[in-house]
Amino acid sequence: MSGTVVSDWFGPAFAQLHPLLQSLHRHGGKLRGPVGIGFGRGLAGIAGRRLARKLGIPRDGDSHMLEVTIGHDDAVLHWDRRFDDGHCFASTFRPYGHWPDGGWIEVTSAISLRLQVDVIDGGWYWRCVGAQRGHWSIPRWLLPRSEAYKRIEDGRYRFSVSFALPLLGEVLHYGGLLDAVASPSPAASAS
Repeated sequence: MSGTVVSDWFGPAFAQLHPLLQSLHRHGGKLRGPVGIGFGRGLAGIAGRRLARKLGIPRDGDSHMLEVTIGHDDAVLHWDRRFDDGHCFASTFRPYGHWPDGGWIEVTSAISLRLQVDVIDGGWYWRCVGAQRGHWSIPRWLLPRSEAYKRIEDGRYRFSVSFALPLLGEVLHYGGLLDAVASPSPAASAS
């Protein structure tokens, strides 16, 4: 079996990921489920809602349906996120180096994030180590501190993403348990 951009980047360490995460990153897939969205209070809430607007995340702080489609081509990992069948927020991840010292460049807009990966108990934890806007590096102290991971709990995909700013603390978080969505069979699609 030939590798994917993800399995090639991890090399032998790919086996450290939970088998469901390995399968997701070998074959791609779609995950769907309810997530809770929360914001900080006061200025932190204002900053969180502004960030949410830029990321296509609902700003009412309630529970919403999240659909994440994950796929890859020979050089890039693709993540498309959609809340409540609304606007699609797409990211591409381009690898550099190899695990554990290499990382991924996430491009979602004018800002590119440089991310590294920790594998903890079979889960995939992102760690932001830098950012750029065009050719300009952004100092880390100007970036929101983020925590993002996916791991398996009772056969389901736990997603969690949070952002915090210096002095304000957490401004935005969302997370929940997602289920794999079965792809329609070719025969069912043809009818």
